[in-house]
Amino acid sequence: MTPKSLLLSAALTALAAIPAHAEGYKVALDGTFAPHAMPSLSGGVEGFNIDLAAAIGDKLGVPMEVVAAQFSGLIPALQAGTYDFLVAPTTVTEERASNLLFSEGFMDTNFAFTVPAGTEAMEGLDAFKGKTIAVNKGSVYESFLNDKAGEYGWDVVAYGTNTDAVEAVSTGRADANLAGATVSAWAAKQNPRIDLSYEYPTGLVWAFPFRKDDVETRDKIDAVLECLKTDGTMVALSEKWFGVTPTEGTTIVTPTPGYGTPGFDGYAETAHEVSCDF
Repeated sequence: MTPKSLLLSAALTALAAIPAHAEGYKVALDGTFAPHAMPSLSGGVEGFNIDLAAAIGDKLGVPMEVVAAQFSGLIPALQAGTYDFLVAPTTVTEERASNLLFSEGFMDTNFAFTVPAGTEAMEGLDAFKGKTIAVNKGSVYESFLNDKAGEYGWDVVAYGTNTDAVEAVSTGRADANLAGATVSAWAAKQNPRIDLSYEYPTGLVWAFPFRKDDVETRDKIDAVLECLKTDGTMVALSEKWFGVTPTEGTTIVTPTPGYGTPGFDGYAETAHEVSCDF
């Protein structure tokens, strides 16, 4: 082998030794979904998922470029190769899983009620029978309440924004508000006139989407999420942004066996130990 060939061989060997994505990842989310991502007073975007993306980069020792964009354009841009993956809270559904790979869930996508501050603890949907419940017009929460109105006899009042619906509770015009669990927790954390109340389990999770052919990146990020669930990071982020300490067994602190979301296309049962060595 000539000296030039030896140099070329050495260069190729060195390149092969560089971990995939050593230059970092370009990821994206919706920057208007508080408290997961929202404009900060100093400019830029802040929130739970912004911090989560940074924590992933820290564990891997690589930079994370986070882009804020409209949610409707995120998945098409991912498929086009604009982003490596999405860090937006994305509900795993059968339809989405047929076109995308998903990580394991990083959080349950439950619903939660908020009530006037000082209200006695309310458990189960029966506790809200006959109540006036404020909700964001056109949301899945409004559909849920309307579908069950005959069974529970509650009066559903829809508002143009969830902020207005929460205000109706804090001013006594409604007995409760229903929204996403994290949105409700954030509202209660910010508004001393309301308390976080009953959380309704949907059985669904939020996870990170990847392109179908990028199994390597999905598995790597999935493994990092497992680490963050067990080393206290997810607990700290939940307490910071939602004011809630996760309970044992919930998705945010419980690693999922294999890679991906069980029960959906793309899930791999590959057995592996939870580790924070990357």
